Amino acid sequence: MIATFTDFGRDGPYLGQMHAVLHRLAPGLPVVDLLADAPAFDPMASAYLLAALAPEMPAGTTLLCVVDPGVGTERRALAVEADGRRFVAPDNGLLDLVIRRAAAVRAWEVVWRPDRLSASFHGRDLFAPVAARLAAGLTPEAAGCRPSAPPVRPDWPDDLAAVVYIDHYGNAMTGLRAAGLPAGAVVEAAGRRLARARTFGDVPAGGALWYENSCGLVEIAVNGGRADRDLGLAVGAAVRVTAAGPVHTS
Repeated sequence: MIATFTDFGRDGPYLGQMHAVLHRLAPGLPVVDLLADAPAFDPMASAYLLAALAPEMPAGTTLLCVVDPGVGTERRALAVEADGRRFVAPDNGLLDLVIRRAAAVRAWEVVWRPDRLSASFHGRDLFAPVAARLAAGLTPEAAGCRPSAPPVRPDWPDDLAAVVYIDHYGNAMTGLRAAGLPAGAVVEAAGRRLARARTFGDVPAGGALWYENSCGLVEIAVNGGRADRDLGLAVGAAVRVTAAGPVHTS
């Protein structure tokens, strides 16, 4: 399959235009929108989300990833194979956590260019055609790529102690993997100290908690409420992990 990961949103023409290219160049392959509202203009926050979500995709999936505030500039275009999945994306850090956490990685620079290349929509004109050709079975070289060293950004932490996504319910996902936290860890956010719970119903209605979400990230929620509104959280808000101690549940 082909999976898309973008900050386009579902309104407007952009996601549909990209789908049309995928269906034209890779007819018959299913296209799944893994995420259409990644943090806008924010490759760093999006990188931690992508690294958490990508392992749910089966081996052989091609992921078309476009969070590209530098579109039309000199930033490169990349194709990466990581643990049996292919990724096509701008070289702006979006794939860095995927690369860092993978056991096996190969990378290519996309050097092919179409006759028509919009300065503002490389998702449709550049990344989608390359992703479709890879998904249809072409080698990276045949799809217009040349081997390249995988990019690295050593200044980006392995886990990001900040909110990286607010979901439909107002829950705040962070860039922290829950498995790396000590037992009894308390998460501090927006001046609140929050204890871990297994699920929402383990705290009273209106109570705040942190828990390990379905893709393994530390997530902050309010049972029956909205963490973004009730706790004042937004993408980019810092969080901190501390030892057990007094916590706020309401």
